[in-house]
Amino acid sequence: MKLAALGLAAAAALAQPRPATLNQGAHRMEISLERLDSGKWNIIDPGLVLAQGDRVRFRFRTNFDGYLYVMNQSTSGTYEQLFPREETGRDNRVAAGQEYSVPATSVAFRIAGPPGHEVVYWLITPARLSDAPPRLGPPPAERNSAPLKLIPRCDDAVLRARGDCIDTSAGPRLVPRGADVPPNIAQAGAQSASGLVVMRQKETAVISSPEPLTGPVIYEFRLAHR
Repeated sequence: MKLAALGLAAAAALAQPRPATLNQGAHRMEISLERLDSGKWNIIDPGLVLAQGDRVRFRFRTNFDGYLYVMNQSTSGTYEQLFPREETGRDNRVAAGQEYSVPATSVAFRIAGPPGHEVVYWLITPARLSDAPPRLGPPPAERNSAPLKLIPRCDDAVLRARGDCIDTSAGPRLVPRGADVPPNIAQAGAQSASGLVVMRQKETAVISSPEPLTGPVIYEFRLAHR
């Protein structure tokens, strides 16, 4: 099966959620990107420019309970819900101090589509969106917004010795207030909280709020690829 731009491909069995220590206090979310290399999952720089056919997954954890929804706007302009869904896992409840894989099943996201930036939206809700099973309504078949025209660029000052191509505009970032977001996210009342801060701890991104989150919030992770 193929998604809007990130294909689904069989991969090695994913690890089950495992306990993880997270600093307490402010509400925090941690996210890292992994790529399958020679049958082994390795954490990579979130700004690494990926190649066609690369298989990737995300690792995610929080220090609060909630529900997670993940959507993608592809470089071709199409839009699709990545998680939860049948192929990637239906149970989107996250518990404080646990680490999760996205996808949560034995598949991986496969890089495909025109070169550019995939915009992967992360919607975190401290409470279930409705009394129905945790699920966001189906996204529209197509979006009217044009695809992003950002072409990945290598930063020669970053990891030059290893020969890696790092695009410093890729990776996690806040969604500006008033920015166009997928319709079903907007309908959920999500917004980019004014107090959210994005930090880097080696190859892991930390999205932190100094105050407890009281409603849905959103941020994005841009995947750069050729």
